[in-house]
Amino acid sequence: MRRTGVLTELLARPRYEVIPLAGAEEAVLEHVPTEVNVTVTTSPRKGLEPTLELVEKVAAHGYTVVPHLAARHIRDMGHLAELVERLRATGANDVLVLAGDAEQPAGEFDGSLPLLRALAELGQPFHDVGITGYPESHAFISDDATIKSMFAKEEFATYIVSQICFDPQVTAAWVAAVWKRGTRLPIHIGLPGPVPRSKLLRVSARIGVGDSLRFLRTHRGWLGSTFRGAFDPGPLVEGLEKSLDHPRPNVAGFHLFTFNDLETTERWRQEQLQRLRSPVPADADALR
Repeated sequence: MRRTGVLTELLARPRYEVIPLAGAEEAVLEHVPTEVNVTVTTSPRKGLEPTLELVEKVAAHGYTVVPHLAARHIRDMGHLAELVERLRATGANDVLVLAGDAEQPAGEFDGSLPLLRALAELGQPFHDVGITGYPESHAFISDDATIKSMFAKEEFATYIVSQICFDPQVTAAWVAAVWKRGTRLPIHIGLPGPVPRSKLLRVSARIGVGDSLRFLRTHRGWLGSTFRGAFDPGPLVEGLEKSLDHPRPNVAGFHLFTFNDLETTERWRQEQLQRLRSPVPADADALR
């Protein structure tokens, strides 16, 4: 299949991850089309309330909004039931469940698996439930633990979102390995948006993607590639191209970590779509 097929499809229906900070609602309304799903993170310092407020505001404008439910910020079943009721009132029917980075749990949920089980006890109030996956080592959890944890959560989930990884071969191998082990959940591949390189390196080091940062530094053409002065994720998308050459149910889309630079991210996406949809000369196809 020509590259225009799968990549165009994946870029046409991405998810934009947004941090609930001042100005986030206005940025979404100004720069993000309503066909793009918006996911809203949870701050380890501020907790769930800013997440809920932004979900309510953005959903009111017709967006499909996916809140992050951070287990370590939820006190107990009663608190969870209140959160579910509030989110369902916004029309939310999809949540991303993760442990969260709070140093101490607020109550009985110390990780995402107990929270997933609690949601099941509440009758699975959301149609879709996402869990996280790690193509490379997690900053604080061993590889063996992350793999076992992901498979333990599988029965409660409908999809997986992968952490940022700058090495497309590692990501492709991880996707294949997940499915080889029998998981049939679709995967949204995590990609960094076009953000300032210094910020990207700083955040990536904090979330623990050291191996692929080393890959990025050894492929300086990628790090030096810019989109309007920011890191250009285009080469990373192209690096994933071979693993996406044929339609396959295991890759559902791209999850873009925008770091709230929504204007640049959306402009980059539109330019990528325009490039992919442009006719490719016959001789260029022959060279591919």
